[in-house]
Amino acid sequence: MNASELRAYLEKARTIAVLGAHRDPSRPAHYVPKYLWERGYRILPVNPRFAGEELFGERVVASLRELGEPVDLLDVFRPPEALMDHLEEVLALRPGLVWLQSGIRHPGFEAALREAGIPLVADRCLMVEHRRLFP
Repeated sequence: MNASELRAYLEKARTIAVLGAHRDPSRPAHYVPKYLWERGYRILPVNPRFAGEELFGERVVASLRELGEPVDLLDVFRPPEALMDHLEEVLALRPGLVWLQSGIRHPGFEAALREAGIPLVADRCLMVEHRRLFP
């Protein structure tokens, strides 16, 4: 996805699910979604460790299956070796775009998303890219 495609997608996106969202402000899985929330995106946090708590004005759910609505973007903060455990949920959710944060790549997971027709950005920080595209 090139810069103009990303910019156009992020302009129309409203709801971002964050797989692996964290409550610790020093962790990227907290400050990246917080940055996006402060810019007007609705953040749906997903993490079984914090299920039932509130982050970014929303209740944290334990799994993607618990999200009762479509999402424009799925931002993933999970280690590469854990991605295949989430594949079925991601395919069922059918987000408009899956974003694997910096350092996250998994050829099998990425191929399965492409095969399902789900656009993907891998190994890039959504906050960094958003700042670059919307200075």
